Amino acid sequence: MKFISKNILAILFSMIIVSCSSQGKNSFKAKKIYESKALIITQISENSFIHTSFKQTNDFGNVPCNGLIVKDHHETVVFDTTTNDKSSEELIQWINEKLDAKVKAVIPTHFHDDSLGGLMAFHKHNIPSYAYAKTIELAKENNFVIPENSFNDSVILKVGDNAVVTKFFGEGHTKDNAVGYFPSENILFGGCLLKELEAGKGYLGDANVSAWPNTVEKVKKEYPDVKIVVTGHGEYGDGKLLDYTMALFKGQ
Repeated sequence: MKFISKNILAILFSMIIVSCSSQGKNSFKAKKIYESKALIITQISENSFIHTSFKQTNDFGNVPCNGLIVKDHHETVVFDTTTNDKSSEELIQWINEKLDAKVKAVIPTHFHDDSLGGLMAFHKHNIPSYAYAKTIELAKENNFVIPENSFNDSVILKVGDNAVVTKFFGEGHTKDNAVGYFPSENILFGGCLLKELEAGKGYLGDANVSAWPNTVEKVKKEYPDVKIVVTGHGEYGDGKLLDYTMALFKGQ
């Protein structure tokens, strides 16, 4: 009986340890770790950071624009540049010096300047850029800086011992909006395809509003285990942001 009791206690103790460690991982407290006039960096998990820069617009004022940095060992991949070359230079320096990491690639997720406006700075540092083929086509049409490497459906890039996936699921905010996924932390970078809770529809000049909810539904089916969702503008959240975005554009 003593042997059985000891076994039961050992099992219960190990279950408590697993439970506590899992709660610790899920309850990471986000913190702002860098701020200047042009750039804010917020750590949202052990290895993921939102970079926020700003774009002055006529209709929406000075708009904060989000991108994502994911890290493993001494390598990072950056989703979306900042809005201009100066703040992208600041971002690259911060990653090199404060994260002690190399930027292995940058991935603009659509052709607007809140996604690739600072691309030249990355190219000057010989950082390769990857984008959906339509993004490259639209960047050429608009005389923007052109991403170097194209993909037709999806691309998987190594970052340290892990990988990041970028995939196009369909039209929505633009004809070319792709999303990024960091499987090791179940983090989705939805960019401007996804909206923060209670957000309005935003800029629709290049949108396909009728296709938008179907596209987001495909993303939701592809990544059912997503824990953190980062939007192109506003506060990050969880899988509810996909449901909110679908509801926002349903019946359009």
